[in-house]
Amino acid sequence: MDPVIIVGAGPVGLTLALALARQEVPVVVLDEGPGKDEPRPARTVVLSEDTLALLDRLTGVTLDQHGLRWTGWRSMRRKQVTSEVAFTEAGPDAPLHIAQHVLTHALRAAVAARPLVRVAVDSRLDAIEQERSGVSARTRGPHGTWWRGSHLVGCDGTRSTVRKLQDIRFPGRTAVERHAVATLRTELPWEGQALLHRTPPWRQSGPSAAEVTARPLPDGVWRLDWLLPPGRDLVTPEDLVARVRETLAGWTDGTTPAYDLLDTGVHTVHHRLARRWRAGRVFLAGDAAHLLGAFGTQGLDEGLRDADNLAWKLAAAWHHGPREALLDSYQAERRAVVAARLRAADQVLPVLRGGGGLRQIMPGTARGHDALLADGHLGRGALGAPGSYAGSPLAPRHLEAEIPVGTPPGAAVTDVRVTAEDGSFVRLRDRLGRGALLVVLIAPGTGVWDRKHWMSAGVMPRLAAAVTALPYAAELLVAESYPGAPAHSVLLVRPDGHLVTALSGVRPADLYAAAEAAVGGAVREGREEREEAEAGSWAR
Repeated sequence: MDPVIIVGAGPVGLTLALALARQEVPVVVLDEGPGKDEPRPARTVVLSEDTLALLDRLTGVTLDQHGLRWTGWRSMRRKQVTSEVAFTEAGPDAPLHIAQHVLTHALRAAVAARPLVRVAVDSRLDAIEQERSGVSARTRGPHGTWWRGSHLVGCDGTRSTVRKLQDIRFPGRTAVERHAVATLRTELPWEGQALLHRTPPWRQSGPSAAEVTARPLPDGVWRLDWLLPPGRDLVTPEDLVARVRETLAGWTDGTTPAYDLLDTGVHTVHHRLARRWRAGRVFLAGDAAHLLGAFGTQGLDEGLRDADNLAWKLAAAWHHGPREALLDSYQAERRAVVAARLRAADQVLPVLRGGGGLRQIMPGTARGHDALLADGHLGRGALGAPGSYAGSPLAPRHLEAEIPVGTPPGAAVTDVRVTAEDGSFVRLRDRLGRGALLVVLIAPGTGVWDRKHWMSAGVMPRLAAAVTALPYAAELLVAESYPGAPAHSVLLVRPDGHLVTALSGVRPADLYAAAEAAVGGAVREGREEREEAEAGSWAR
């Protein structure tokens, strides 16, 4: 069968390629460039707990070795510290700050070790043609040719050629925010801590902005971002140096410390959302599908979640034939989540940037502006937290045995220790992304007994038989505990780590119905329906 074609070799495209290869799907990545990434210290990304776990799982390396986890977060207004967050082993998970070219290098190295992934460099997309049985892509360049695939995914960024060739509109707002950026090596008073400083006291006497952010990187390197006023005023090198010197002096009692300026730039944030994320056998992901990033929110996080969501659905279609409802759910789930993030940013924008009363926009809340901004930077709240697929078309309906647990249906599961089928202890997240549903039995006490003693006792034989009968590949796991889950409850988890449902005890009928819904329903098309499904929905 033909491979999946991925257009674009940025972090999202390479992540999707690795996720598909992990599920035994061959991939061709069309890379417009030469296969190398120019080091740009001013281009960095902040990874949340879930996306970092995804990348660690796919690359086989610990990205902590290449980036820096913040030890804390500090918000300041003028000279006063308004809030602090300390990241400890017992506290919230620290974000990881890493240079984008370092991340891309790690992804390229992992791709090179995957025989199922082929990267075609200097291959610029020129045309796309869809047929009933697949899709063809024409590239130009030194090795221009036609490529044949089962599906094609555009991960080719803001100016996506795939999106333009499919005539998909990309409405939104231009230049929502502009930031002057400088990456430098120096010593600051908050080693390892990120800082958001609003209305710094020195800003009246120089070019510094009303808001500046400092985020640490490894080896004493910091990325500084100054929020620029609306407009398109040119930021000159002299202006950037003046900002650097004045800001560093303001943070170190009036004397500018020694620093080594590594890179500078201007970062412009746009907010856009593609009208469609699927056109038959063609899909969009990452910046090709959406742009966001105001208030510190990380657009790459959402692009990586696109790849995680789409990979297992494409793998199911590649291995088991067309499941149109499953493929359609990619747009339904991911577009809704990103749209909610954009709506939240639009709602807060007049408050944080244009003045006005917070209660007019968000009645009943006592949270300040700084707390809202911190949420965006730290991946929390409406501005930053991972989305939930509660309204997904894949959500099961009317399950008699469904019970509430600490994770709502549709949300990402908590990473707990589980016992695998071979008796080994692993983390739940380690079992994700293999293409199988996960069935997790909550059984206190099993961790202290050898597997051979409890696999044939209690509810296990009945549950094992129910898992074997499911309409989709599934793996049975056992956990000592799970937040909010009573003993002998059963969790059904999607391959991308989102909870389908939690059931009270072993209920084979409900488990089967939930699994069937999670994979897009039963495939019972007749001959005409099957031919229509194979043709895809590109004509609609």
